Amino acid sequence: MTAETKFVRFDSFTVETGVTLTQVDIAYQTYGTLNADRSNAILATHAFSGDAHAAGISPETGKPGWWDDMIGPGKGFDTDKYFVICANVLGGCKGTAGPSSINPATNQPYAMTFPGITIRDMVRLQKQLIDHLGIERLLAVAGGSMGGMQALEWAVSFPDSVAACLPIAATARHSAMQIAFNEVGRQAVMADPDWQSGDYYGKKPPARGLAVARMVGHITYMSDDSMREKFGRRMREKTTPSFDSSVDFEIESYLRYRGSQFVDRFDANSYLYITKAMDYFDLSAGYSSLAMSLERAKCRFLVISFTSDWLYPSYQSLEIVNALRSRNRDVAYCELPSTYGHDAFLVEVDEQTELVRGFLHQTFKEINRR
Repeated sequence: MTAETKFVRFDSFTVETGVTLTQVDIAYQTYGTLNADRSNAILATHAFSGDAHAAGISPETGKPGWWDDMIGPGKGFDTDKYFVICANVLGGCKGTAGPSSINPATNQPYAMTFPGITIRDMVRLQKQLIDHLGIERLLAVAGGSMGGMQALEWAVSFPDSVAACLPIAATARHSAMQIAFNEVGRQAVMADPDWQSGDYYGKKPPARGLAVARMVGHITYMSDDSMREKFGRRMREKTTPSFDSSVDFEIESYLRYRGSQFVDRFDANSYLYITKAMDYFDLSAGYSSLAMSLERAKCRFLVISFTSDWLYPSYQSLEIVNALRSRNRDVAYCELPSTYGHDAFLVEVDEQTELVRGFLHQTFKEINRR
């Protein structure tokens, strides 16, 4: 399955801060076939560093999409049955409007003049795309991590437009620890002399700062067990300590590789904007409680967490589940065993596939029974 990125341009889009952007592009990919009554569409929402390439092989890179193990024929999101859509988020750097995009008023990259954005802004732009595609109601919105935040926002902001919501390894709001790790990453980017207050386009990018930010972030995606199993204290071709800046341990080599790899595919300013949007996200904002915000939701929910995920621990998923149950909403919850940490939502696909497949089948059947 080859993945082709498509683009839609909207004349304007006003973000929550009141700033209106013009000529707003959104990049997206689709998999499967939309049925005649347009009732089989699923929106897959990506995590922080993801993009529209959720499945299939990219003709540009030759690499599979970030959720390729879950999206495709016979997989959890079965493209023989469903029409799956994935769009790059607002503020991103893979085709959707963001700080690296050209400002039509100046013909220069927005850089830090791009307005502040929220998770709700991302979802509102996705809604414009779904409307553009002629889909009145999504069968489901599903995503892990930041993708789960978007799925929750869909359920609350557009309750009549989604039949099912699948937040995986997600939260209704960041904890102090989650904000803290994001702030360390932002400070690493801004401390790099090449950042130049965000005005680095066409110049040397802040690669060192962004690489360090990614290294810190990647640590939080793993677990003590997964690090111990994969790396332990193994050293790289050395038997004695060097006490210099060279790479001694396998884990050091791995993190440096991850950092350098990230620099090649992500924009530093997008890192700042998107992590801020995640930190500001609070589904209960404007309501007396989380339960009151979720009272707006009309869809079914499948909430999934993982035992070893210490970045988005299960108690945060349970907060969502308990709030939904207090409002008598249709919600199923499963905590899956894993040693992979937060990354489990991307790699622990067998049990997820069974859960998702059954949940979607039942949802689709109920919709078509009405």
